[in-house]
Amino acid sequence: MTEASPAISPSAQPWPHPRQRAWVEVCEDAVQANARSLRRSLAPGCTLMAVVKADGYGHGAVPVARAAAAGGASSFGVATLQEGVELRQAGLRQPVLVLGNLTQPEELRACLHWQLMPTLSGMREALLCQNLAAGSGRPMAVQLKLDTGMARLGAPWQEGRRIVEAISALEAVELAGLYSHLADADAPGTGLDPLTRQQQERFDQVLTAVQQAGLGCGSRHLANSAGTLRTAQLHYDMVRVGLALYGQRPAPHLGGSLVLQPAMQVRARVSLIREVPAGTGVSYGHRFTTQRASRLAVVSIGYADGVPRLLSNRLQVLHQGRRIPQVGAITMDQLVLDATDAPELDQGSVVTLLGSDGGERIDPLAWSDPCGTIPWEILCGFKHRLPRLPAAGPGG
Repeated sequence: MTEASPAISPSAQPWPHPRQRAWVEVCEDAVQANARSLRRSLAPGCTLMAVVKADGYGHGAVPVARAAAAGGASSFGVATLQEGVELRQAGLRQPVLVLGNLTQPEELRACLHWQLMPTLSGMREALLCQNLAAGSGRPMAVQLKLDTGMARLGAPWQEGRRIVEAISALEAVELAGLYSHLADADAPGTGLDPLTRQQQERFDQVLTAVQQAGLGCGSRHLANSAGTLRTAQLHYDMVRVGLALYGQRPAPHLGGSLVLQPAMQVRARVSLIREVPAGTGVSYGHRFTTQRASRLAVVSIGYADGVPRLLSNRLQVLHQGRRIPQVGAITMDQLVLDATDAPELDQGSVVTLLGSDGGERIDPLAWSDPCGTIPWEILCGFKHRLPRLPAAGPGG
């Protein structure tokens, strides 16, 4: 008969240190500085919406929103109802636009309760909002999105004036904004690319028709981060900035004069050092074989944390300003470094996967290009088993 295990009180157990294995550092001061810099770059009268969807692009929605507001952002953009509710529950009272399409009455009822603005792509949802808000004693603020060339969400731009007129006739609905989304604002070159120019022309046609009809439409906005950095012609009443808020440029040629501070750094700790002879195969499939007697460092982070497996044998990390190559297949929870030329790297050492260390820097673009993707996906890919911790200072 086995002896029963003693009862374990969770509160009595030591909790693992958040920097024990791997973690994400977020510099809120950098977010605040970026918001301030972006705000100063806008056309007169234009306001800044901080897009904090996808948990603030992986940085943490609530702290990012607070930092952005401190830097001058006057409203927030989210993708889902739950993301908007999270901001409200955290005590944030600025206007919040839900950029995704909400179609169910219970979703729109929640928007009314939490004072979130849903995006409308047609009259069906507008009439639902009217019915829900009619007995509430206050109008429900909404925004209408137009499809000017994205072929995604939004009402056909050709129907823009008619839908604005129909929404304006609803007594319990307030049209707080009219907007569209640019499909190719980060295209190479200067000035407006043909698709962006076409989208702007379509948007302007609707705005002119609405004005000529004597209708109001609230805040007019078209520019994402790329549009914001490209030209003030796209600023209108407001811009919606996501990637640039986190210190990353949508394309290298955009916003070169604007100072942006990367807000995220990803670090991990070496868990084991091993010496192996030449001819040793490393990790699954032996996709790397040592060509000399080597010193290998096992690092406790992998693709389950958000490090793409496609970077196997192409990744580098930083330690004390030195770039150290990763070798072999990146696995779910581990990766291996060739530390033969880095004798100072030892068990317990901290390496930087993204961010700066010793005057060197690795940005998300260094990951996204080899993977055939974009920096947005890299930033959003870090899983929540990586603690989000405050950084010491901007970029540090």
